[in-house]
Amino acid sequence: MRRYLILLVFLILPTAAPAQIDWSQAETVTVTLSSFAFTPETIELDHGRPYRLHFVNGSDGGHNFAARDFFEAAELGPGAAEMLDRGRIELDGGQSADIYVMLAEPGEYEVHCSHFMHTTFGMSGDIVVR
Repeated sequence: MRRYLILLVFLILPTAAPAQIDWSQAETVTVTLSSFAFTPETIELDHGRPYRLHFVNGSDGGHNFAARDFFEAAELGPGAAEMLDRGRIELDGGQSADIYVMLAEPGEYEVHCSHFMHTTFGMSGDIVVR
């Protein structure tokens, strides 16, 4: 009977909740979108660490940062899901925005601007999570 009581206690006890991410400790990585380029072209991040991706559109025209696989793999910070549309963030000319992310696992992801011909003109890059 004692065995069953001990087993019952372990079944009833709540499991440990996943650790909360402290977004205030996020490292800022600035990504500039300009006429047919991302700067930096390759974004390097460490897995298990929170980041604030600060996007700045330095051109007069609109651009986006399309990285569906990356954003689907990421733990997104507050408000990020509302800013993303099918894995991309749209920025009008001169606009900026922040998205908080954390990746649990290493990986490599492609990024591009999905506006007509922008990728063809070189607006593409990579995200490497170590």
